[in-house]
Amino acid sequence: MEVLKEDTALGQIDDMPFSRREWMVAGGGMFAGIALGCGCHSAPMTGRPQLLMMRRGQELTLGAEAFDQTLQEQPRSANEAAASIVRRVGQRIAAVSGAEGFEWRFELLESMQQNAFCLPGGKVAVYEGILPVCQSEAGLAVVMSHEVAHAIARHGSERMSHGMVADSVKQGVDLLVQHKIPDRRELVLAAYGAAAEYGVIRPYSRKHESEADQIGIMMMADAGYDPAEAPRFWSRFGQLKSGSQQPPEFLSTHPSDERRSQDLEGLLPEAQQRFAKCRETIGMGETIPV
Repeated sequence: MEVLKEDTALGQIDDMPFSRREWMVAGGGMFAGIALGCGCHSAPMTGRPQLLMMRRGQELTLGAEAFDQTLQEQPRSANEAAASIVRRVGQRIAAVSGAEGFEWRFELLESMQQNAFCLPGGKVAVYEGILPVCQSEAGLAVVMSHEVAHAIARHGSERMSHGMVADSVKQGVDLLVQHKIPDRRELVLAAYGAAAEYGVIRPYSRKHESEADQIGIMMMADAGYDPAEAPRFWSRFGQLKSGSQQPPEFLSTHPSDERRSQDLEGLLPEAQQRFAKCRETIGMGETIPV
């Protein structure tokens, strides 16, 4: 709410309020939000409409190039036992993803970051620092199924598409206000930027994270890993960050760890049903050597 207050306070220059038309222009982020919700694709499993402006081949090429660049700059882990588990868990989840045309790669990187990432086309990297939080194969499956979900839902391409729309709308806003006095023009563009960032881009980023959690818990269950570990993982991860300064959720690109754990608890009944139908169940699997 503080962002809205600041924008309102900036809405006057020399005691001359913005015209109604200028505020409509500055609210172009709302137009972008409508456009972002009207895609011609649907996310797997959830059926959410998506805006995807990049060709599949283009995003596969970009993902592969970016992954190769990352591996040149970031050393692979020397913990071959853990790296082997990362590859095994990743391949098991990819096998039940239903995705076609992906060239899956799963790498463990030497870094104490408590993180993992996915690039378009099925390029997944896990940092060593997250392994103690994972504890077991099932904990690692929580992380990796989330990243595989990002890949098959093409979230990377969708975010790039969102950026294209936001940039296009901003160019239109700039064109409409280019004849205004410089200070007023800058304020209109700043108001648009805040509306697009906090009203569209970040909420969609949080939606992607929640969607990847939802798809991920179902895939880990289909792959034979105990889905009950998913909310437990996020509870552990949240406890590690307790006491540290965290931004309010509406300013963040990710849902809070507490919310994620709660949401996954709500998805457990369906995930447990899928887990019970597995031909080969692994449960918690091996403890990860760290």
